[in-house]
Amino acid sequence: MSVLAVEGKRTTGAGASRVGDERALPPSMVERMTLILDAFATPSTRLTLEQVSRATHLPRSTAHRILDQLVRLHWLSHSSVGYGLGARSLGLGGTGGNHLELREAAAAPLHELLVRTGLVVHLAVLEGSEIRYLDKMGGRFAGGIPSRVGGTAPAHSTALGKAMLAWLPAEDVDVQIQPALGPKTDRTICDIATLHRELIRIRDRHGLAFERGECFSDIACAAAAVRGPDGPVAAISLVGDTGTPLERIAPLVLDAARQVTRALFPTFEPVGGRRSRVARAPQALARV
Repeated sequence: MSVLAVEGKRTTGAGASRVGDERALPPSMVERMTLILDAFATPSTRLTLEQVSRATHLPRSTAHRILDQLVRLHWLSHSSVGYGLGARSLGLGGTGGNHLELREAAAAPLHELLVRTGLVVHLAVLEGSEIRYLDKMGGRFAGGIPSRVGGTAPAHSTALGKAMLAWLPAEDVDVQIQPALGPKTDRTICDIATLHRELIRIRDRHGLAFERGECFSDIACAAAAVRGPDGPVAAISLVGDTGTPLERIAPLVLDAARQVTRALFPTFEPVGGRRSRVARAPQALARV
């Protein structure tokens, strides 16, 4: 057999192998989305983009594109520790039921906050560029606050969202938040550099986040994150009108968040800083 024939045979074989590999991939978007969702074996499974690509044998770019769509539609959630099943996948119907342990750990501290302050109290988690409300307490005053359990709000416009974003690496904030930056009111932070400076101020206050009229023009909030070994897992907030002296009672929110952290992660002790490539702001910008 000639060298040319041998080379031709090799080329044909390699080409056939590549065609076979391509045909092995599910041809439809629905099948590929199902393949990705099947990679999450349990409600607590967390996978990186690379792990999803390896598990599904999908090209990295294809997996990333589909993951983004699944996060936007709440079939998956995304955080600093990877992708996980979202509200729709877990059959939550907007109730936040996949966070049962978190809600149980937070129940007593939330109730204590309500009793001590008389203000509306929220528990929320971060899902991409949004927060999702898991609990809301406030008796007859709660109806005046435009939030609902299972509902969402832009993370960059809420104290809850900023409290959690403050403990994420800067690059994660850029990826998750910058494309979604937009105004809710005329006081909403809509610039990524300004947002980073605000997150630095939150860390300088040991995790206390504030917002006045940034999400709704007549509402103010103070919040603090519940933190675990892999980053923020939730946040707690007190909500009042824009005239409420939140600075005086804000330490109660921080204490409640620490109580929930201790209940969920008994051996974990949060520290003030975290590993990040965030540049320190000038001293004048790092003060309230």
